[in-house]
Amino acid sequence: MLVVPYRSPGRSILVFLKSLTMKGFKSFADSTVLEFEPGVTVVVGPNGSGKSNVVDAVAWVLGAQGPSTVRSGKMEDVVFAGTPDRPALGRAEVSLVIDNSSGSLPIEFTEVTVTRTLYRSGDSEYSLNGVPCRLLDIQELLSDAGVGRQQHVIVAQGQIDQVLNSRPEDRRTIVEEAAGILKYRRRKERAERRLAATEANMTRLQDLQREVRRQLRPLEKQADAAKRHGTVAEELRAIRLYLTGKEIESLEAAQSAAKEKTQETNAEQVNLRGEIGRLDIEISASEAQLTSAGNHGMDLLPRVESLRERCRGLIALVDERFRTTEGDKGSLLATDVALTLEAESARLSEELLDITNRGEIIKRQLFELAEVEAQLTSEADSLAIDAPLVGFDAAKRAAEVKGELGPLRRGLERLTTEHDGLANRVTQLTSEIIGAEQHLDELQGRLASASSVEAVLVQEVDQAQQENDNSVESLADAVEKQQSATKDEQKWSARIEALELAVATVRESSGFEQVQEIHGVLGVLGELIEIEPGWETAVEVALGAVLASVVVADVETARVAVERLGASEASGSVLAVNNSYVVSDTPQSEDLLRQHVTGKTAQLEPLLDVLLADAVCVRGGWAEAVSFAEQHPELMVVTANGDCFGPNGWSIGIGSNTSTFSALEDARGEVQLAAARKGAAEIEREVEEARRADTQARLLEAVAKLEANDDLLTRSADGIDKAQRQRRDLDSERKILETRIAELSQVLQRDQPRVIELEERLVELEEAETIERSAATDAHTRRRDLEGRIRAAAQSRAELEANENALEEQKKRSEDRRNEISGQLQANEEEATGKTDRLKRIDETLAVLTDIRTLLAQRLVALEQEVGILRDRRTELSAEVKMIADRLEVLRRERSALEKRLSELQEVLASNEIAETERRFKVDNLREMLRNELNADSDEALAAPEPQLSDSVTPAARVRELENDLRRMGPINPLALQEYDALKERHDFVAEQLDDVRSTRRELNKVIAAVDAEIVDVFEAAYKDVAENFKQIFSTLFPGGEGKLALSDPDRMLETGIELEAKPSGKNVRKLSLLSGGERSLTALAFLFAIFRSRPSPFYVMDEVEAALDDINLHRFLDLVSEFRQEAQLLIVSHQKRTMEAADVLYGVSMAPGGSSRVLSEKVAS
Repeated sequence: MLVVPYRSPGRSILVFLKSLTMKGFKSFADSTVLEFEPGVTVVVGPNGSGKSNVVDAVAWVLGAQGPSTVRSGKMEDVVFAGTPDRPALGRAEVSLVIDNSSGSLPIEFTEVTVTRTLYRSGDSEYSLNGVPCRLLDIQELLSDAGVGRQQHVIVAQGQIDQVLNSRPEDRRTIVEEAAGILKYRRRKERAERRLAATEANMTRLQDLQREVRRQLRPLEKQADAAKRHGTVAEELRAIRLYLTGKEIESLEAAQSAAKEKTQETNAEQVNLRGEIGRLDIEISASEAQLTSAGNHGMDLLPRVESLRERCRGLIALVDERFRTTEGDKGSLLATDVALTLEAESARLSEELLDITNRGEIIKRQLFELAEVEAQLTSEADSLAIDAPLVGFDAAKRAAEVKGELGPLRRGLERLTTEHDGLANRVTQLTSEIIGAEQHLDELQGRLASASSVEAVLVQEVDQAQQENDNSVESLADAVEKQQSATKDEQKWSARIEALELAVATVRESSGFEQVQEIHGVLGVLGELIEIEPGWETAVEVALGAVLASVVVADVETARVAVERLGASEASGSVLAVNNSYVVSDTPQSEDLLRQHVTGKTAQLEPLLDVLLADAVCVRGGWAEAVSFAEQHPELMVVTANGDCFGPNGWSIGIGSNTSTFSALEDARGEVQLAAARKGAAEIEREVEEARRADTQARLLEAVAKLEANDDLLTRSADGIDKAQRQRRDLDSERKILETRIAELSQVLQRDQPRVIELEERLVELEEAETIERSAATDAHTRRRDLEGRIRAAAQSRAELEANENALEEQKKRSEDRRNEISGQLQANEEEATGKTDRLKRIDETLAVLTDIRTLLAQRLVALEQEVGILRDRRTELSAEVKMIADRLEVLRRERSALEKRLSELQEVLASNEIAETERRFKVDNLREMLRNELNADSDEALAAPEPQLSDSVTPAARVRELENDLRRMGPINPLALQEYDALKERHDFVAEQLDDVRSTRRELNKVIAAVDAEIVDVFEAAYKDVAENFKQIFSTLFPGGEGKLALSDPDRMLETGIELEAKPSGKNVRKLSLLSGGERSLTALAFLFAIFRSRPSPFYVMDEVEAALDDINLHRFLDLVSEFRQEAQLLIVSHQKRTMEAADVLYGVSMAPGGSSRVLSEKVAS
């Protein structure tokens, strides 16, 4: 085992790496533990043994993210991939134990174990002391120890060259990480995220406030309208309640009066019906008496007269038969029978023709007489049956028809009037709907126009709001600058007062007050010289009390001044300008104070040459000044901090305060600068105030335009809503009216035919009644005329029938005779023998006809006597019938009058019933209206007090006025008050939140500005130190060479990169790429070690960084390592023997035959 003695460092390390455990990481398949101690630990081994994997393990466990940082193609490659002899593992795990005994890390553990595990699936885990955590937690824990995300303390293979090839911004990142700027960057990132979230919140709140404000304006109007609407509605309710109560009271009173009137009318109607019933009985009795009187014996006369006429016809027929028979007898007795028969046949033919013609005439007369008799029979039946009943039935039915027709006609007239009114209203509604649609189109056009400019106006408001916010912030900055300048002016003014008092004290102690009137006195030395900025302390230390000496023109003036001081017993010192002084030689290698001091007048220059001849200023601290003073003990050596080393002794920091005179001048200059800054700030403030006023005016103008547009949008939307509701209401009303019109039309179509029918029937009944009233009077006259016509018709019929019968018999006889004659002519001979028998039969016939004629004559006489008796009886009955008819007419007129009165009473009752129904319907409607609209009952309405109104205003007029007000108000949102209060509270809350967000934004901007300033300050300090150390380390590594750092953009300290310039001795290299490999490595090491020296870390890990160095340069590198081992822990992977010799702990790593790395030997110092 290789044993290397451990050399304890001269200084303890607060935090150091204690151990490293690897398992399954790259080539370390088995669990491998490396124990570390403070100092230098070197890891050695042949190529490919896995020694660089130790560096990769440290970088990986501390959070290396890119696969290239651990020399892998992808992150899963860090897991042991296996060999032919060993299978691959499923995970890689590395644990790093850090000693925290000093408590430097902000965690309550003396040891901190950082573990990282990666599975082959790609899942990764971190833990601190076995507790799962985030990578961010580890980085924040180690950031104060100088270990950040860039891991600048770990220098892997190839990273040396990468330092030179990287961008200037990347080099800045390394410096920032070493300087601990990462926490500021994180704080700035958090502030910027919060600022972005704040900006988003402010935008959201502005949108919300704008939307709430847009809703609030119309809602405020609605709330005011709702308040006024509530007041008007309450007053309207009170008046309507009072008027409704009065109307109900009036209707109920009218209903009571109508009931009493109806009872009286019903009683009268009962009386009238009784009287009419009595009259009906009398009329019926009279009509029965009239009927019986008219029928008694009246039907017998026509029959008797008919018999008489028939008897006469039979007599005529018998006579004609007798004549014919006699003719036949005579023809049988004729001599020339043949001639007689032929003449007889010709005569019979003529007679038959005449009989036929006469028969046709008689038939036509009989047909006409039958029609007349049928008509007379119908009239007789009508007179006999209908006459007694027509008058009573027609009058009664006419009264019933009138009772039905009157209300129906009035209802029809009312319905017709309502129908016409509704039709006119529908026409009006149609025109109003057309107007509403036109108005709606106009409003929609306005809404579209307003909506199109809404986004532009919102953008203008946002822009104006942003400008206003910027102007507010600028004004706040200007005010802050003015206040700061005012404070600075006040501070420096106070300092001037103090310094002027001190100067006065100095002058008094210098005796200037006593000698200032002497000619040749120039003043106090401190007031007569000018010192370059930054050299005040050094000059004050070098000159000391001489600064308070009085300067005079020559020695004589000095004498006079000294005498004056002595005479006045005042203290002081005097310097003569033109005195002879010896100037000593001073070295030229350091800064001479004389070069930084000049006199306000040229005559002071020799004096200053003498006073500052041996004063030099050394750069650096007191150590450098002491070294220079030891080399030049005759000189006065001072530093910029006020340290003084000279022949009179050494002193530290006595010149920490600047010269009073210089301070006074500086203070006056600062006052002027503060006054200038104050004036500039006041001007800037005035400009910002004017800008704010302008932006605020533009904001108000933009808000006013937006509000006006929002009002237009609201009015248009409300108008559209109102117009749509109005159109819907109009359309609904029109539909309702059209439905009502259709119902009325149906009722009219149904009732109008009934009215027409009743009117026609009434006309008929009235005509029938009129006819029947006169029928009783005219009945007997018509009956007599009818009887006369009936008798005449009967007589005519009897005569015609007799004549027809006679003609028939004659025609038959003639035809028979002609036939007989024809037969006789044909068989004259045969029939000649029968003539005797025929004559005998003719004689018998003539005897029978004579007997019939006698009987008919006797019957005719009897019938004539009966007709006379019946005619006398008819005359007597006519007088009796006329008397009964007159009485019946009186009774009917009386009944008609009663019927008319009864009809009037029925009409009154019907109208009263309709009015009562209407009043009851009105009362029900009023009570329903009270419940639905006024939320009250009839008792409350009846008890409602009379409203207090002016004498000139009636309650009804006030109701119309209030209803007009409500109508003009339009639809009211009843919840507007609650909604407005809630929305107003929300608006105020949003405004408060917006103010808070704006304040937060200003604070975050200030925080970001402060962090930026802090980053700049920290970076500037770190960069200054790194640049200085780089210069020194480069000159150490390259004796005679020159290296320096430069900022790529000094004006942008937040983003500027770092340029690296290297010029080895004897070379004029302008590009780093032209350097040799060793020079490049040394240059990169100089940069890294400059960072390490400027901002130390507890440990550094380097992998073969000295591989390209020769022995001389390696010696220089090891000198740097020796310097740093006192302050930090170093872990170096190397092949160099001299590096191994410089190690405090040495590890050897080799590759086992199985393909897994292992530690062959180790030595841990005890």
